[in-house]
Amino acid sequence: MDRIIARSPGRDVLDVGIGTGIAARQFLTAGCTVSGVDVDERMAELAREAGFRTDVARFEAWDPAGRSFDAVIAGQAWHWVDPVVGALKAAQVLRPAGRLAPFWNVFRPPPEIASAFAEIYGRVQAEALSIAWTRPTLDLYGPIFEKTADGMRRAGAFSAPEQWRFDWDQPYTRDEWLDQVPTHGQATRLPPEALGELLTGIGAALDAAGGGFTMHYTTVTVTAARHGAA
Repeated sequence: MDRIIARSPGRDVLDVGIGTGIAARQFLTAGCTVSGVDVDERMAELAREAGFRTDVARFEAWDPAGRSFDAVIAGQAWHWVDPVVGALKAAQVLRPAGRLAPFWNVFRPPPEIASAFAEIYGRVQAEALSIAWTRPTLDLYGPIFEKTADGMRRAGAFSAPEQWRFDWDQPYTRDEWLDQVPTHGQATRLPPEALGELLTGIGAALDAAGGGFTMHYTTVTVTAARHGAA
């Protein structure tokens, strides 16, 4: 976030897919003014309650009402946006040299945790999530990064896209991790009995691992600046 701010011409930020404001709050703490857009009225209301002006719309069809920004960001959300149309919309609302900077947190668990989780997800027939624990996740995200960069190129309004990578570690207790599991991708669509089986299995695996683990993350930002001098 510090690098996005430093490489932008100012501190007016638009958060695409603002959700509950997880990223927006951190940009606000860093001294930015943050507005949001989200497709879901419930998410938008939560963001508004947190103090962020938030519109409900698909970003590609969103009306900025004449507003412009120094940075357009999207935390773990840009893969839901058409990469070309979204880049064109970002170019329309960015000031000269403004930065488009969607980013994703890519996880890499310890091998023994990955193996245990893959077996448990496979047992409850959540195949897509099982694969995520058996293949290097940077490989799984690779096509998303390339589509995002290609969209910036095809929009014809940006500098050559870059990838910025930042590595960090986050320890989790058993209960902290279990609290997240129902929010993960395909897990949100599991029937209650399958989700219960999944949580029981993961809880048992983490108990066997000592009650927690440390997840390694790589945050990948695919970014480019809008043409024009600041």
